[in-house]
Amino acid sequence: MGLQPLEFSDCYLDSPWFRERVRAHEAELEKTNKFIKELLKDGKNLIAATKNLSAAQRKFAHSLRDFKFEFIGDAETDDERYIDASLHEFSNFLKNLEEQREILALSVTETLIKPLERFRKEQLGAVKEEKKKFDKETEKNYSLLEKHLNLSAKKKELQLQEADNQVEQNRKHFYELSLEYVCKLQEIQERKKFECVEPVLSFFQGLFTFYHQGYELAKDFNHYKMALQINIQNTRNRFEGTRSEVEELMNKIRRNPQEHKRANHFTMEGYLYVQEKRPTPFGSSWVKHYCMYRKETKKFTMIPFEHRSGGKVGDEELFILTYCTKRNTDTIDRRFCFDLEASDRPGVPVTMQAFSEEDRKLWMEALDGKEASSLIFNERHDCNGVLKLFKPFFLLIGAQLDKIGFTIIKKCISAVETRGINDQGLYRVVGVSSKVQRLLSLLMDAKTCSEVDLENSVDWENIAKFIMSSLFYRSLPEPLMTYELHGEFIIPAKSGSPESRVNAVHFLVHKLPEKNKEMLEILVKHLA
Repeated sequence: MGLQPLEFSDCYLDSPWFRERVRAHEAELEKTNKFIKELLKDGKNLIAATKNLSAAQRKFAHSLRDFKFEFIGDAETDDERYIDASLHEFSNFLKNLEEQREILALSVTETLIKPLERFRKEQLGAVKEEKKKFDKETEKNYSLLEKHLNLSAKKKELQLQEADNQVEQNRKHFYELSLEYVCKLQEIQERKKFECVEPVLSFFQGLFTFYHQGYELAKDFNHYKMALQINIQNTRNRFEGTRSEVEELMNKIRRNPQEHKRANHFTMEGYLYVQEKRPTPFGSSWVKHYCMYRKETKKFTMIPFEHRSGGKVGDEELFILTYCTKRNTDTIDRRFCFDLEASDRPGVPVTMQAFSEEDRKLWMEALDGKEASSLIFNERHDCNGVLKLFKPFFLLIGAQLDKIGFTIIKKCISAVETRGINDQGLYRVVGVSSKVQRLLSLLMDAKTCSEVDLENSVDWENIAKFIMSSLFYRSLPEPLMTYELHGEFIIPAKSGSPESRVNAVHFLVHKLPEKNKEMLEILVKHLA
């Protein structure tokens, strides 16, 4: 199996396997560069001294025999096989001339040394410069992207738009450079087949003119030489003929990368940042993964991969997707996020971040994602079935940590603490459904909230039971302690000493959003 072909469409995915194929091509060119250096060194030694000619020829023959051109694809063409075998044939000719002690003609420098040196410096050297630019742009692109994704969603819209535009421009530049680099790699892989072999062929032509006893060998060589020239010319002609087609294909893909995306069995694939929880009090980290999803089987695969750490591929993780939910910016301080839940880890969502809003839409569409709904989560955690009873009503009122929500809580807590209440199960028993709904509809309306008289015994009984039974808190879009910090609040409960628990909880409370902390303070002071 030879080198894997480099597809222009893969430049836009920039997958780990694409990077491996690029590195394989780079390694092949580096091997070619080392081979040419060695060949040039051997050729100069051959010209320099007659006494070293025999040893130099053996070494030169050895170098030719051991080197093999790697072909691209699954099978070689006849010309490629002939060109590939040519170096071995050259080595055989050298073995037959081992006893000859003639000095090579001065023309050898012009026919062998200079062309190879020129190819190595101009062509292979140009590839090295392109590689430096490509590596530098890779570092710049993903560094800028990571910095961009760390931007707070609370920044001004104009700042976010400017940042988005900058990232998009940088991404386009990165894709452009990637396309050019892949094209250059393919060009050199083809060019070396005649640029390397043709000077060697010229060297052999000159070599036989300086060996009187090589006349018969030269006649035998002539037939092989002609066939090889045809193969070289065929390869050159194909290179020149397909070069324009390759450029046309590259431009075609550049204009619409998504349309020319390579067909495979994955519904969606690409890079996502995955939130990984750490032990308290270290919070969480975001790790870049290459993710793949098949809608037919609902199999979601993700592989850690970091371009800047040498391109090492991490361990693959596969799970069956249960559901996908969009994360709004009021529940997390990052943009372009969504949650996934695996069938083997129910109730433990995995938060992921796309590179852009458009990227998130593509993922959400492929994963059959839904808009965030606090009611779904609350129904799962409602032990008394109360939310099921008031489901239509909660959808209507939409409890929030806003001015009205704070006003309701403060008025009711103040009334409880001022009047007191003599009732069993204050924090879990709900009042009459119709009365609770009527009072809540008045309280949740900014126009009628001030008109509610909590001194009225009937009104007071129902609203107090509602507030103290925590239904208001359970109908919020997100718990006071937030989904993001839920797992971290559980960890201190397993801690050994009370002091360590207090310190851990104190640290986590200060990570809560300001409105959550304010409401939590009101509730805790009341309960205390």
